[in-house]
Amino acid sequence: MKASLLVLAAGLGSRFGGDKQISHVGPNGEFLMEYSIHDALKAGFEKVVFILKSEMVEAVKREVGDKISDKVEVCYAVQDYSTLPDWYSIPEKRVKPFGTVHAVLAAKEFLTEPFVTVNADDYYGAECFEIMMRMLPKTNSGCAAMVPYILKNTVSENGGVTRGVCNISGGRLMSVNETGGIIPKDGKIVSENGEIDPESQVSMNFWGFSHETLPAMERYFEDFLRRIKPEEIKAECLLPIMVNDMLAAGSFEVLAEPSSDRWFGITYKEDKPDTERELLKLHASGAYPAKVLG
Repeated sequence: MKASLLVLAAGLGSRFGGDKQISHVGPNGEFLMEYSIHDALKAGFEKVVFILKSEMVEAVKREVGDKISDKVEVCYAVQDYSTLPDWYSIPEKRVKPFGTVHAVLAAKEFLTEPFVTVNADDYYGAECFEIMMRMLPKTNSGCAAMVPYILKNTVSENGGVTRGVCNISGGRLMSVNETGGIIPKDGKIVSENGEIDPESQVSMNFWGFSHETLPAMERYFEDFLRRIKPEEIKAECLLPIMVNDMLAAGSFEVLAEPSSDRWFGITYKEDKPDTERELLKLHASGAYPAKVLG
């Protein structure tokens, strides 16, 4: 089965203070997304689609895409306001992109087979791609897939993170609650809403969808645009919230099989040295070759 890896790399990086998606963190100057691409290709993915800001396209093509273009199909899409419906008027002070649902839709012309979403600034580990390749053939217009992580394996020592806290039963996602301000504190894990079980399973935006789901996503996003008020200039349409709403409506089911891998990433500028050290360890252990994408 042909499957696409959809790399979400168009965020503003406001907490990092720049374009963290194209920050060099590997021992040979790799971007963090290169590790996800390496692991996906090893698991059998045959296509990579990048969702980018326009000013990133040349850098990602030169430093990542050109390395793999002779091995797999590579596509580039830009998330900007030109992909919004013609009837929608953009608020004058709006700066932020419209979120991860819009990001997926910005690439819909390239998504002609089942696809998996990953954040460009997260390290997922190889296991999740192998798990997802087992689940993707079961996806269709009413069924998606996800690989949740254990919460304690996904927190940052440098500031709060947002995670979709999942309720999973019998290998199915029952609900997902997008929760912000999650930090380790005094041996516990707390959020803006109080303490959370460190063994909780959480979404890391590692979703698997059939291309048949795109029309439903498009309807959901247009409904979102109709609902938000002009003054809500930071409102975003996010994949976990969309999935939860579809689950609540009874129009969707989501297969779920957890990964035991430990996340790390570059949410904050202070995360970068930690990420560089973790990647160096992985190279030293033989998990990755000297040149990740050759």
